[in-house]
Amino acid sequence: MVGAIGLGAMSFGGMFGPTRDDASMACLDAALAAGIDFWDTANIYGMGVSERVIGDYLAAHGPDVVLATKSGIVPGPPRSFNNAEDYIRAELDASLKRLRRDKVELYYVHRREAARPIEEVAETMARLIEEGLIDAYGLSEVAPATIRRAHAVHPVRAVQNEYSLWTRQPDLGVLRACTDLGIAFVAFSPLARGMLGDPPVDPAGMHDGDWRRTNPRFVAPNYAANLAAINGFRDWARGKGWTTAAAALAWVLDRGPNVIPIPGTRSAAHLADWLGADAIALTDADRAEIDALLPPGFAHGDRYSDEQMTAVERYC
Repeated sequence: MVGAIGLGAMSFGGMFGPTRDDASMACLDAALAAGIDFWDTANIYGMGVSERVIGDYLAAHGPDVVLATKSGIVPGPPRSFNNAEDYIRAELDASLKRLRRDKVELYYVHRREAARPIEEVAETMARLIEEGLIDAYGLSEVAPATIRRAHAVHPVRAVQNEYSLWTRQPDLGVLRACTDLGIAFVAFSPLARGMLGDPPVDPAGMHDGDWRRTNPRFVAPNYAANLAAINGFRDWARGKGWTTAAAALAWVLDRGPNVIPIPGTRSAAHLADWLGADAIALTDADRAEIDALLPPGFAHGDRYSDEQMTAVERYC
């Protein structure tokens, strides 16, 4: 059991521009003060930087939090994917050293290696659980059939896929599979990679290394069309007395009791925009108004480029 909203720590590793350890640790201070006790990172976020920052913070402050980390993506070049047991074990060992932990509560297969049977991967994760190195395992960016196959070997405890007002694919089977099997659904990028914030992210201000600069939804003419649509939602949220981020998270939370959004930031100020989202109770009228403003499929452009989509399971 964790709080209603978690914290994504990808940006701690500089994935969206330069970062400083002191700013990231101030963000963790703010997360704890807000009761956010579920922190999500990965071995490749800054090539270990995100895990190291969290490990340093835990060593200094010792809070009781639930940690999730991941492995399975081999950065390259060229980028590849490895779910072999020896690779998963080696990456977990390195992650635990950076996190200064002897176990992690949740360990994800970050991307599925298509050629390897998911049953074999589930058996690997089951052994890690038996050995006390992890408490549970999860899957990321997978199809409903993969979830059901893995769960039949050893229970999957969490599935992490992108989900927000502008990315609804989980509605086409993943959420149903998770609900049927009693699995937590962890929604990453619930704020549309910064578009559902105040102010919205602007590609003109992005750092040269920010991968969103080549993401279809952030390039012309798609960006302008997406901004116009979301500005209508922004005005609506303001009229309700809510921040755009809080309203967007409230929508995600409203999708089911097993849905846990993990908005990401390295800024305590941005984190403050979310506070109170779990206290918002949407009415039928609210849902109808949101659906009219941002109907399913409103976003211009795919959520990833063809290159970025590599190893994301497609099932529709």
